Amino acid sequence: MTPLTAPRQVLPTTRRSVTHKFTIAGFEGYLTIGLFDDNTPGEIFIKMSKEGSTLSGLIQGFCRAFSLALQYGLPLQDAVDRFRGMRFEPHGPTNNPDIPEAASILDYVARYLELRFLTHPQPTSV
Repeated sequence: MTPLTAPRQVLPTTRRSVTHKFTIAGFEGYLTIGLFDDNTPGEIFIKMSKEGSTLSGLIQGFCRAFSLALQYGLPLQDAVDRFRGMRFEPHGPTNNPDIPEAASILDYVARYLELRFLTHPQPTSV
């Protein structure tokens, strides 16, 4: 077995980001996506309204792992494909008309990333 040799692409100290407020079945959260200079996602943070809960802690761990995977070169489409459709609580109706129902927070995040960065790529100039 060979060691992982892909270099880590580190985000600039000061970076652009997108913050998106969402609600799934009454659970409120904020998704912040840190962007590389080419406007592609390089990190994500999810802040849930129930701070200190087990759910919040697990989501923090997911965000760290997801961010590192992106920084080591995991294509966003591969990440979206793996997390879209995952089902666990909370799930249900959302406040986003483009994603009216979510199977979980991870499902919602994957679908949001797909809509925002893969379906309708953002311009590279600010």
